[in-house]
Amino acid sequence: MNSLESDKVSTVADLSWYKSSYSTAQSNCVEAARLPSGGMALRDSKHPEDTVLHFTRDEWTAFRKALCEGEL
Repeated sequence: MNSLESDKVSTVADLSWYKSSYSTAQSNCVEAARLPSGGMALRDSKHPEDTVLHFTRDEWTAFRKALCEGEL
């Protein structure tokens, strides 16, 4: 289990995970959850118990901006 102490949730299971409506039935996708701090958490839908990536609000905003501007 992954602890998310700084975001006032005890485990990743406490988060509301979602994935794109374009995802396939094979679960080959990324799931996302909004953190209470405003950041984001991402995980592999095939292995939800494995590593979860955590991004602060500023990191997530910079990532989205770079995507929209074609920098990535």
